[in-house]
Amino acid sequence: MVDLFIININGSSVSSRLVFILDYLDYTKHGGHKNGKKGGLSGSSFFTWFMVIALLGVWTSVAVVWFDLVDYEEVLGKLGIYDADGDGDFDVDDAKVLLGFKERSASEPTVAPEEVEPYADPEEAPVRAEPRYIHDEVTEQIQPHLQEMVYTEHVEGEDLQQQEGEPAGEPQPEDNDFHTVTAVDDQFETLEPETFHDETVDSYHVEEPVSQDYNQDMEEIMYEQENPDSSEPVVDDERLHHDAVNVPPVEEHQEIPPVKKKKPKLLNKFDKTIKAELDAAEKLRKRGKIEEAVNAFKELVRKYPQSPRARYGMAQCEDDLAEKRRSNELLRRAIETYQEVASLPDVPSDLLKLSLKRRSDRQQFLGHMRGSLLTLQRLVQLFPDDTSLKNDLGVGYLLIGDNDNAKKVYEEVLSVTPNDGFAKVHYGFILKAQNKIAESIPYLKEGIESGDPGTNDGRFYFHLGDAMQRVGNKEAYKWYELGHKRGHFASVWQRSLYNVNGLKAQPWWTPKETGYTDLVKSLERHWKLIRDEGLEVMDKAKGLFLPEDENLREKGDWSQFTLWQQGRKNENACKGAPKTCALLEKFPETTGCRRGQIKYSIMHPGTHVWPHTGPTNCRLRMHLGLVIPKEGCKIRCANETKTWEEGKVLIFDDSFEHEVWQDASSFRLIFIVDVWHPELTPQQRRSLPAI
Repeated sequence: MVDLFIININGSSVSSRLVFILDYLDYTKHGGHKNGKKGGLSGSSFFTWFMVIALLGVWTSVAVVWFDLVDYEEVLGKLGIYDADGDGDFDVDDAKVLLGFKERSASEPTVAPEEVEPYADPEEAPVRAEPRYIHDEVTEQIQPHLQEMVYTEHVEGEDLQQQEGEPAGEPQPEDNDFHTVTAVDDQFETLEPETFHDETVDSYHVEEPVSQDYNQDMEEIMYEQENPDSSEPVVDDERLHHDAVNVPPVEEHQEIPPVKKKKPKLLNKFDKTIKAELDAAEKLRKRGKIEEAVNAFKELVRKYPQSPRARYGMAQCEDDLAEKRRSNELLRRAIETYQEVASLPDVPSDLLKLSLKRRSDRQQFLGHMRGSLLTLQRLVQLFPDDTSLKNDLGVGYLLIGDNDNAKKVYEEVLSVTPNDGFAKVHYGFILKAQNKIAESIPYLKEGIESGDPGTNDGRFYFHLGDAMQRVGNKEAYKWYELGHKRGHFASVWQRSLYNVNGLKAQPWWTPKETGYTDLVKSLERHWKLIRDEGLEVMDKAKGLFLPEDENLREKGDWSQFTLWQQGRKNENACKGAPKTCALLEKFPETTGCRRGQIKYSIMHPGTHVWPHTGPTNCRLRMHLGLVIPKEGCKIRCANETKTWEEGKVLIFDDSFEHEVWQDASSFRLIFIVDVWHPELTPQQRRSLPAI
């Protein structure tokens, strides 16, 4: 007699199991065939083998679970890429969507938004890795908290300002101790509008997280693309109409399957035992229920104080909540919690790296450059073979103006990985800042050609072209054109990086086109008064004219005396030219232009100013001729060259390339007046950060 085994097949009912058994008995009664003919294995032997196989399967499953032979976390993570309903995991609902039994929900993202840069006021939004020209009034704002400057070389037309991207004024407090975060304003709304100096690209500042890889939540994404410039639009990378520049499409422009890398493991052995609780809290965070997620992770930290993953989740929630509430206090707390994660015992190396990298990034966001540098130094100590961390460390040095140590870091990286494109472009960047023009060219060129993450940056195209121009290499404009094609420049001629999209762009303007005819008439009517006060300052206090020292001159002597800068009146300077200052007070389009200056400019014979561009398309520049030699002085903007006349105003857009020659036998004196671009709205004029 055959023993009956009740087999539960996927939760089938008792009646269905009974039908299965009766059918089986009928099968065995007839020797394996319902027609009574014997054939193949007998019923008993078939059943015996069936049971043997079944038992082997059961014990194999037990062994797999008992001895932890399968990394279920990894399996679930891989299934996570098929998450169709946006809940962060793969479940029955996802299977129904994939099989066509259920519609995909349009309201839920397939991947939860992670690590979006926080605290983006219209006046305070940090610039991401987008093309510098394709910014509207909101996205054009640069990260407000970065106070450190790297290079002092200017790329500006007849002015002495510093670089946009290096905020002026009082610096934010910095971390002097690795374990402490100093205080800044509690609410982002209270931050003062940032100011930037008038250099185009020489100051190194953060426009995106300095890490070559975006900080992503690895619990959420099994695979990620190595695509740090993904915010830049894909543009056609066809060959230039000139002789082709040998530059492969950079990573974000290549139409090839994304390079995938395995998800780091973030759970230690203990955290695997509480994975269900961690997942439940994480799901709240991914669904945007930040307050609930904070409470859930706090409870997990209370119950399991030695759990690195629970504390990391709490840090992420604090980070997210700081973004939501735009609170520096919460962000400082998140920075501390990331540090607490790194201080726990038995932290998986991948989690340790993620925590410290995010800590460094958030410190930089608050302007704590030295604290961020200490974090980066610790990362390099912990992971000495990770060259990407060394590259980040080099950027950290650049952000505090320590070019020498940054140079040493990149030399070390290149000695180990000589084809590292990120290290090459930054090393070339440093060499050019040191005025080692010819030496910088191969590093900048090869770095861009590598297409490595972090190399597709307008500053590198700019400096490569500029270096080539200075050594007489005619390929400069090919690189400018490539930079234009890749979205970094508005055109080959107009290469400013901080712009408002849609403004009228032309090199030369007439007074009528600007709409500032009253200002122009007043300047031309009172030109002799302006001239006489300028000459008097030259005679009485020659030291007030400061020499241009930003490496814009190939040769010669060029100095300036500034009355207004970034929309702020220089009261002491105006004591030397009181009537001129009183005259200008009537015209807020210039005195209120926080992206420009008002100043005298004197240039002596034998001076040549290299071709260069201003930092922004948000202003126009007026030149009033005061003392102009009869011949030998000229200015080129784009492809048109003009000369000054005494008592007459020239108007041009200095975001276009311009160049100056002074080959006369006596000095040339002009009066420079910057005005807002006439198409900017009143709101834009109030909210745009200063340059």
